[in-house]
Amino acid sequence: MSDQTARLGLPFILPAQAQKHVTHNEALQRLDAIVHLAISGEGNTPPSSPNEGACHLVAAGPTGEWAGHAGALALFQDGYWQFIAPVAGWSAWFVSENAVRVFDGSAWISPPPSPDLELPTLGINATANATNRLSVSAPATLFNNAGSGHQLKINKATAGDTASLLYQTGWSGRAEMGLSGSDSFAIKTSPDGASWHEAVRITPAGAVTMPSRPLARAAAPAGSALIAGPANRGFGTLHVGEGGFSLGAAVTGGGNRLVFPASGYYAVSLTVTATAAGSYWVALEKNGSENCATLSGIATGGDPLSHSASAISYFSAGDYARLAFSGTATYALGYGQTEMTAMLL
Repeated sequence: MSDQTARLGLPFILPAQAQKHVTHNEALQRLDAIVHLAISGEGNTPPSSPNEGACHLVAAGPTGEWAGHAGALALFQDGYWQFIAPVAGWSAWFVSENAVRVFDGSAWISPPPSPDLELPTLGINATANATNRLSVSAPATLFNNAGSGHQLKINKATAGDTASLLYQTGWSGRAEMGLSGSDSFAIKTSPDGASWHEAVRITPAGAVTMPSRPLARAAAPAGSALIAGPANRGFGTLHVGEGGFSLGAAVTGGGNRLVFPASGYYAVSLTVTATAAGSYWVALEKNGSENCATLSGIATGGDPLSHSASAISYFSAGDYARLAFSGTATYALGYGQTEMTAMLL
């Protein structure tokens, strides 16, 4: 028969043993150390002023009074160190980590989670909260397949709710894609996290719109005018104006410049309607110097002559367009007669 218990190594009081109280007290001290085990710290050097009853985990390469006891639990009782070898399955509260660890026979490890674990919040290298119940701080996050495909599902309760991906810079929104307040899929961007511009919207039926795409249809001020060139005219009305198009500075011959809101290649068209005899030439002029599209003809004095030209031209943000006239003719000005269109490609 062994003189101590198999699991905790508590000494037995043997038959005919003298000073039984010594053995009993030794067993109580050991129980006091390992039941509800709390490890104050981990290191290879004994603390200079240990607290009575403090328990430390001896690290590799111990020195001083801990020499030769790497991996043991060092218990300070009655002014000296006692060493206890941990057994696989023991658990302990590591005070400095504020966490529970389990001894697996060779190392103290964090206990594995239950396979059916349900947590109200989870932070992975981050702090979760009531809103961000799953919070991850890492260089990358991987969602891999288990042999075939993989889907990431974002579900919302009603059509008026939001199910989206929000991209931020310094915690300020810069882009968002998903179902934002409706069942139409949308992509929108923001320069500051406060003002948002919807770039693309796809309805549940599959119709695609681009609400912020620069698009304009501008007509010269309505009326009939005999124009003898060289002369310039601007535009009086933006019949279609999206994506930031605007009318700018006044043009000497009447109307205003059409100001382009964003840099890029634009599909532009020019329509001219002449109503009275005369040889003429009309250009869609960029920044007062470059002709993007031109039309020329001879009005017969009979039915109005209406014709169009189109081109692709690069405009920078802030560039403008106006009409340049040469020759002499009478023009029908206004919507559907003498006008231009522009659309960012």
